[in-house]
Amino acid sequence: MIVLFRALTYGTLFVGLLLVFVPDRILTQAGIVRPPEIGPIQIAGMLVVVAGTALAIASVLTFAFVGKGTPAPFDPPRKLVIAGPYRWVRNPMYIGAGLVLLGAAMFYGSFGLALYTIVFWSMAHLFVLFYEEPILRKKFGSEYAAYTSSRRRWMPRWRS
Repeated sequence: MIVLFRALTYGTLFVGLLLVFVPDRILTQAGIVRPPEIGPIQIAGMLVVVAGTALAIASVLTFAFVGKGTPAPFDPPRKLVIAGPYRWVRNPMYIGAGLVLLGAAMFYGSFGLALYTIVFWSMAHLFVLFYEEPILRKKFGSEYAAYTSSRRRWMPRWRS
């Protein structure tokens, strides 16, 4: 139960900063307080936000219950997590967060949020490539090597 609390706390801090505070600042600077209208693009944006949120939450919960850890680099899972959303793709939490940002950019029609989404995904890719993956290779060895050979970083393979 304590692991779940830690995972939700760190997840909330991550979401609060990167998915709420920064986008709010971007929208405020652009003078955008609501979408210009609710049309097909805004509805699609809302659906993308919901899908991204569900994916990110499922990823955090899988970290807590299966991996016995959190998304925070200083409190990582104790076991290699290859269940839940991780059975299809190696980084579903970042994908979910990026989808939330993409959906918000669509909803508000914000070029600034679209640009931030690109920056977010670029930084996530570099973080995964140069920080997370070397640590996981060292910590989990051949188990992680087998996982990476059967799962892509960003695009799911739907066959398990």
